Amino acid sequence: MVSKNSSKPQEKCIGVIGVGSFGTVIANMLAEKNQVMVYARKEEVVHEINSLHSAQGKTLNPKIKGTSSPKEICEACEVLFLMISSSGFQDVVQSFAPHLFPYHLVIHGTKGLCLNLEKGQTLDSVKKIKRSQILTMSEVILQETVVVRVGCLAGPNLSKELTQSLPAATVIASKYNEVILEGQSLLRSEKFQVYGNSDIIGVELSGVLKNIIAIAAGALAGLNLGENAKGLLISRGMVEMVHLSNALGGSVKSVIGLAGIGDLVTTCNSVNSRNFTVGFRLANGEKLDEILASMDEVAEGVNTIRVIKAFLETADLRAPITEYLYRVLFENYDIKEALQFLMKYPFNVDIDFV
Repeated sequence: MVSKNSSKPQEKCIGVIGVGSFGTVIANMLAEKNQVMVYARKEEVVHEINSLHSAQGKTLNPKIKGTSSPKEICEACEVLFLMISSSGFQDVVQSFAPHLFPYHLVIHGTKGLCLNLEKGQTLDSVKKIKRSQILTMSEVILQETVVVRVGCLAGPNLSKELTQSLPAATVIASKYNEVILEGQSLLRSEKFQVYGNSDIIGVELSGVLKNIIAIAAGALAGLNLGENAKGLLISRGMVEMVHLSNALGGSVKSVIGLAGIGDLVTTCNSVNSRNFTVGFRLANGEKLDEILASMDEVAEGVNTIRVIKAFLETADLRAPITEYLYRVLFENYDIKEALQFLMKYPFNVDIDFV
């Protein structure tokens, strides 16, 4: 005789760390199939989640429970999705490290980079950095915790469209096929396709580097330079992404896939992209500090430009879009002059990586 409790398989609990725009979207997607627990640092946000089924005004599935305890979510959930901005990523991972074990499976959705510098050093003080001093988010997880099964989620995934259940797709990347299959099983639906890729570093870098090009695309739109110029920028941006990804340990196939060119086209054409918005507002005369202070969430491309510019100081490589955007953002270079130069560069070669 089958007992009442065993007649139906018990749903497992999936954890989501972070309740920003993307974190709440992923939590809602996961809740379509399983119980979900989300971590928020602020107690008032946890109270809102558990009493009003919303997080900072964003609607959440009633099946989602909130907690401010890293210990509780790690004990309840074997699979965790880290949806934290890059600026706070390392600190959050360090706070979770005592509660994470090799049996945990962690998939992050952060499109940014961290620095692996000596104590007391900053990007401003070192100026030049090598690849060994740059960490992708998966490398942060592996360095700071005992977790082995790590993956990342990347692709053209604008939170606003995902909230509206519009058709979309993403990539789960990992060295472990088990991680890819688990991510696909948890997230795939009729309107959300999930592809797999074993090149986790290449997929992470693609999601990071496209943010640089998105800032340039926003500036181009802000100056009303037209669709032909946008096509030129996107194609040159893809070439720059390929060379930078190769130099940092990624493959060409990831850049020309969904997490690379797919995400690049989306963010270079969307007013919902935070990085596009930064470029657009710069082109309209606003200062970077004012723009960033008025934004609810981080535009990852700004920090990425600083990191890649410092890396270029030690690499035998040119990345003109990154270099000129750095001058615009941090050295008061005129954005119109920068874009005029980029529209002409290079002077004779189209594609040089195949």
